[in-house]
Amino acid sequence: MKLPSGVDINNLIDDVRIFSWQAADILLYYSKLLEDADDKRKILENNDEEDPVTLADLKVNELMIKRINEKYKNINWDILSEESVKISSENFDNNTDWIWVLDPLDGTKDFIQGTGDYAMHLALNFKGKPYIGFVLIPDKNQLWISDGEKTWCEKRDGSKYEPILLDNKNLKEMTLVTSKNHSNEVLRKLIQKINFSRVTIMGSIGCKIASIVNGQSDIYICLSLPAKSSPKDWDFAAPDSILKAAGGAITNLDNQELSYGKGSFEQGGIIIATNDKKTHGSICFEIREIIKKNRIYLL
Repeated sequence: MKLPSGVDINNLIDDVRIFSWQAADILLYYSKLLEDADDKRKILENNDEEDPVTLADLKVNELMIKRINEKYKNINWDILSEESVKISSENFDNNTDWIWVLDPLDGTKDFIQGTGDYAMHLALNFKGKPYIGFVLIPDKNQLWISDGEKTWCEKRDGSKYEPILLDNKNLKEMTLVTSKNHSNEVLRKLIQKINFSRVTIMGSIGCKIASIVNGQSDIYICLSLPAKSSPKDWDFAAPDSILKAAGGAITNLDNQELSYGKGSFEQGGIIIATNDKKTHGSICFEIREIIKKNRIYLL
């Protein structure tokens, strides 16, 4: 696969690395301000408890779009951003082969709550599939990078380390990482029926997928109920990229890869991410059988 004319992948990763640490500075700055109640009110841009927006979201959104556009003029790609779509999606060309997918602050609730489980996501998709990806976790001094073939993590000082995917396990031996702020009764029932060895609660999807890539957990399940809000392309594109290049897999319940660029940008239904692409299909099948047997979810 070749990047658009005039773009070198190594130079591109070098540039986005710089942009990402600049974004980390913004996020850490506002995270510190949130510790003060008066500053917290100034940083919140809306009062929507289900979908809050902060100044940090907007500042990182502005920074990343500006940096990409300044550095790469007249390149045949477009930028899909969560915050830009909230304003208007009319200026976005979904028919472009190459599309940047940006979530300037994934895990905004955790950001506001001060847990540290928040991330910036940036992926470059080609024809609806993530090609390269970046998941920045400022509070943990982590920048996860995928070049489409491999995944690694960098610290701000430039030191690097490789993914640590745990050995194969059966479903009940696995450690599940699940949502803190977006769980529901159906998902809780499914988790209870599977009876995982351990369950870890975490915020951002990027943080959850990073926890699989660095060996802290084995599996993540996202379950969106019909007629309820679902995660979007920007929630999954970058984490998808780093997990697959590390040797894991992320699919829907039927073991089909996620598809990006649909009109609603939604990633609904049941999504499963695991640490081993070789056993992922059998894990999906086992979960599907548990759901059918216990009539947990309407398939």
